[in-house]
Amino acid sequence: LGWAVWKTYVGRPESNQYRIQAMGLLGGALRLSSQCEAAIQIFKAKLALLERFWPHEVGSILGTQTNMANCIYELGRPIEALSLEREIYARRVAIHGDSHHDTIQAGTSLAISLNSLGLWEHGKRLARDQLLPVARRSLGADNDLTLEINLNLANALQEDSDHTHDDLVEAE
Repeated sequence: LGWAVWKTYVGRPESNQYRIQAMGLLGGALRLSSQCEAAIQIFKAKLALLERFWPHEVGSILGTQTNMANCIYELGRPIEALSLEREIYARRVAIHGDSHHDTIQAGTSLAISLNSLGLWEHGKRLARDQLLPVARRSLGADNDLTLEINLNLANALQEDSDHTHDDLVEAE
């Protein structure tokens, strides 16, 4: 379906909004079909067009970068993906503030990546000290994203080989 959409809009000018949307759909379809290298190329091209014609569309730019980071991670390059995730989170904080849903989501993804790389202290600190208080305040304690942060923190507290008894109590 991604290719069909792309073929429909490829002949339009680079500044056409439907063409840029088609690129996003194609990149997403390639990623879902485990063709991440190709998807990254599509996302890079989309990013270049966004920055050229729609530099004010920061949400679209950051969303495209997030898709690229996900592809890079899926290709087994987690350090490279982590670097991009840090940039995305920092930009979201700067633009939207720390209590915006998209900022909290970007921070959660960053914390998960930190933990998956065994960078437990960084991941726990981000989740415990920054994300969780803000998510509880702005989204509510029962929000799915707040619960995801809680779960991620609990897993990090348990998985860290240097965990303390207090960490295990907190994880429960």
